[in-house]
Amino acid sequence: MELLGRPPDRASFETRLDALVARNARASGGVIEVLNLIGTQAEGLLDRLPPAARARIATATERALHHAAEAAHGTRASVPDLPGWRARLLTTAMGAAGGMGGLPTALAELPVTVTVLMRAIQDVAAEHGFDPAEPGVRFDSIEVFGSAGPLAADDGANLGLIGTRVTLTGGALRALIARVAPRLATVLGQKLAAQTVPVLGAAAGAATNYAYTRYYQDMAHVHFGLRRLAIEADRDMGEMVVLFRERAGEGRVTRG
Repeated sequence: MELLGRPPDRASFETRLDALVARNARASGGVIEVLNLIGTQAEGLLDRLPPAARARIATATERALHHAAEAAHGTRASVPDLPGWRARLLTTAMGAAGGMGGLPTALAELPVTVTVLMRAIQDVAAEHGFDPAEPGVRFDSIEVFGSAGPLAADDGANLGLIGTRVTLTGGALRALIARVAPRLATVLGQKLAAQTVPVLGAAAGAATNYAYTRYYQDMAHVHFGLRRLAIEADRDMGEMVVLFRERAGEGRVTRG
């Protein structure tokens, strides 16, 4: 259920929109810092992986998204919403375990990590007053994975997949996952490549999982925060996306 808040005045509207633009602009920086910290250049990271492994990542990512779409929602009845830091702590521990055995264990960890990330995104949706049980909200949660990615240069590109909600039918879900999976596979491939760094596999797995979890939580806040603002201001979502991109393109808000 989407509860309407008090309509924001113009000053509040501008402040909230600028805050979302700032959050979006800052999100990628932490990931790049982590990759550089573990001694791995962000650019060309996927070149570390053999072609067969890259192909496996693409297939595993699509399967993981299909599983996570239902599994994450299914945990809501038995597992309460996790504060953002607890979700990051959980994925950090999983990344460390996955990195201990190199690429084989990292690949095995991948679907579990995707499910936990999906649940973290749904928790953010609930924080903004949306009900993750609603098909449209679950659809939006998958769309968050379609964010341009933590190494993307165009801040405004992170909202490229936001559009009119559709009914979450089997066909619509498959189409969305097919569209989102390649972008997420690139992100996860960068993570897995970092986990293959000699000696640092476990540390790299922990660090990248933390950074990517934080990134997708930030993207979820941008996505659902913008939807909430549109509802409360009685503005069309397409118009909100245009305003967001204009702000991001103007560079009015610093990455600070």
